[in-house]
Amino acid sequence: MAGLINFEDENEVKEFLDNLGVEYSFQCYREKDPEGCQRLADYLEGVKKNYESTAHVLKHNCETNGHGESCYKLGAYYVTGKGGLTQCLKTAYSCFEHSCKAGGKKSVDACHNVGLLAHDGRAMDSGPDARAAREYYEKACAGGFAPSCFNLSALYIRGSPGLEKDMSLALKYAMRACELGHVWGCSNASRIYKLGDGTPKDDQKAEELKNRAKELHGQQKEQQLKFGE
Repeated sequence: MAGLINFEDENEVKEFLDNLGVEYSFQCYREKDPEGCQRLADYLEGVKKNYESTAHVLKHNCETNGHGESCYKLGAYYVTGKGGLTQCLKTAYSCFEHSCKAGGKKSVDACHNVGLLAHDGRAMDSGPDARAAREYYEKACAGGFAPSCFNLSALYIRGSPGLEKDMSLALKYAMRACELGHVWGCSNASRIYKLGDGTPKDDQKAEELKNRAKELHGQQKEQQLKFGE
């Protein structure tokens, strides 16, 4: 059939992939299509393994077009200094923040990353910022990102400068993390009910949550075993 690629023919595959690169480049720079730029970045990274060119396209698509997914990936490049970029957590923070606010399929991950960098203070001039961490964890948790819900629970269990300890909120976010399948979210919630800390003591709920944590842990171990087969 005409038009079909013979993927057993190395030369035909190479020509096909080269044509893809030309098409994506045209979409990005001539048609000024942000999605085309993202496709070009994915192509350069995944097919060509040309990380410097990938970084260049990501930078263009984030800074010029405000493309959320490109900003997220550019932030990841700045975290590690990939693609010839100078490693810079402050710039990574800015990229993740833009991605978080822009929306898109990586926005929740980006919000979580902003929360992490604010939480440990590595990207902040004044050190850890619990309030900023809470703001971005809340966005990611609302988007169904379990680790952010768990981190919110941990923030409220410990308390921090600018963020008072609040066991009722710690329980709320631990329960949400548990609902989303986070083992340690279930464990935190179980312990809070067991101790009756900020909520009426409830041994039955504590036991149910403890068993749910064990169940999730078992499922994770089973998945790891299957992956290793």
